[in-house]
Amino acid sequence: MRRLSLPLGLLLAAALAALALSVSVGSVGVAPGELWAVLRGGGEVLPRTLILELRVPRSLAAFAVGGLLAVAGALMQVLLRNPLADPYVLGLSGGASVGALAAMLAGLGGLVVSGSAFAGALLSTLLVFGLAHGRGGWTPARLLLTGVVVAAGWGAVITLMLAVTPADRLPGMLYWLMGDLSYVRAPWPPLVLLLAVCLLVMPLGRSLNVLARGPLQAAALGVSVRRLEWGIYLGASALTAMAVTSAGSIGFVGLVVPHMLRLLLGNDQRLILPACALAGGTLLLLADTLARTMIAPEQLPVGVITALLGVPTFLYLLYRSQ
Repeated sequence: MRRLSLPLGLLLAAALAALALSVSVGSVGVAPGELWAVLRGGGEVLPRTLILELRVPRSLAAFAVGGLLAVAGALMQVLLRNPLADPYVLGLSGGASVGALAAMLAGLGGLVVSGSAFAGALLSTLLVFGLAHGRGGWTPARLLLTGVVVAAGWGAVITLMLAVTPADRLPGMLYWLMGDLSYVRAPWPPLVLLLAVCLLVMPLGRSLNVLARGPLQAAALGVSVRRLEWGIYLGASALTAMAVTSAGSIGFVGLVVPHMLRLLLGNDQRLILPACALAGGTLLLLADTLARTMIAPEQLPVGVITALLGVPTFLYLLYRSQ
């Protein structure tokens, strides 16, 4: 238990520090004394409004979305036994984006957008695994190549949808596609989903550890492989859909965080999955803080920051995998 609690405690402390930094830093700075006064229920009106109504919801949403993407990436990497697997690279984010954009273009909102994003992510998963399955079954290299091609296909569909979008709605949709947390006002749905999934998958840590060694060995040890694999499909699709619905398409968080944690903490899924939730949330929280402050008062899409970090990391991992 101590082996699990110490790293998670350190990651939780880092997440709280990143949250305090995110709330304090911006185009208008908040002094530590003002922040403490607001947290105690006091403080002046302007800092209290700035912190409680603007920065705290956005920061919590950034943490939740980062955690969702990192846990989805970790689950996909267990399923594929490949450190290059990621919801963005394998096309899940693209499929979810197409589903969400289609609902938006139809004038729908709320749960319909989330449901459409989930359907798009699940369809993308089925496409990748169906197309990658050859005579000898799928291989990690074939899956990766198929995922990249499917992601490119979703990109073409997104371009077509943007081409027929009315001009007055186009800028907002473009900014959303690059990953944008500016309009998030309700961080609780992604936070609740993140907590629920972590509580559901942590008891399955031993089964996931066995599955990571191969389906034949897992079946020989009594693991219900098909049921577990379908659970991972649906779970990763739901996590990706919620993340895309909340903040648009943000890439490479699900690639970088699980791989780095495995290098530091090993490959025990009982530790990696909750660690991914904390570290992924912290990473996106810091990336969003950087996006808000680099050219303040203007803001960059947070997807730009994660891509600048993720692309060289992906190329390095691809080079190592050869």
